Amino acid sequence: MKLKVLVVDDEKLIVKGIKFSLQQEGWDVDVAFDGEEALDKIKRQSYNLVILDLMLPKYNGLEVCQLTREFSEVPIIMLTAKGDDMDKIMGLEYGADDYITKPFNILELKARIKTILRRCSKPQKQESKQSIEIGTMRLELNGRRVFINKKEINLTAKEFDMLELFVTHPGKVYSRDQLLDTIWGKTSPGDVRTVDVHVRRLREKIEPNPGQPEYIFTKWGVGYYFKD
Repeated sequence: MKLKVLVVDDEKLIVKGIKFSLQQEGWDVDVAFDGEEALDKIKRQSYNLVILDLMLPKYNGLEVCQLTREFSEVPIIMLTAKGDDMDKIMGLEYGADDYITKPFNILELKARIKTILRRCSKPQKQESKQSIEIGTMRLELNGRRVFINKKEINLTAKEFDMLELFVTHPGKVYSRDQLLDTIWGKTSPGDVRTVDVHVRRLREKIEPNPGQPEYIFTKWGVGYYFKD
């Protein structure tokens, strides 16, 4: 089955270049040139990955990312022409899985895409570990789904990876650097703030009171751990 990728950017030459390069990998590439068109396509079609520019007409990339996360966990790589770290962090807060700053090397973009796609297509767990239940929370590991009080919670790919790591290693304290290496990979350009952003977002989604967590705790000066 061909992988299907949506490329969203209002700069047509950039879209053309990315589309050509990804088609050389044998991937099916769709395009959109503004946020409204992108949202419409994401709602109507099934994509394996979305490459999303930050600066777009109609809806900007952050708005598209946030609205997409209301109905889909499709992996999203954010493109930004700005060097300001805040733009990257904001993209992650709104649900992006990774970011890359323009101008970029197309080989680096392909490597990032392959890393995310590999992570999202992990081999299924053994039958005995299909699901894990902790209190009112249930993780379905094969389907990569999370339920709280029987209501499904929409997590991004990296949020699920982080939660799965925590849940399967209760009581183990992970430093920010360890989480960055494990979840994003040793070649990731991110920093520890990326980890903090994702932990905060994860708490907002699974904790009854994120300010007083019941699942994911902070070991001050060390890192984070899941309740034992």
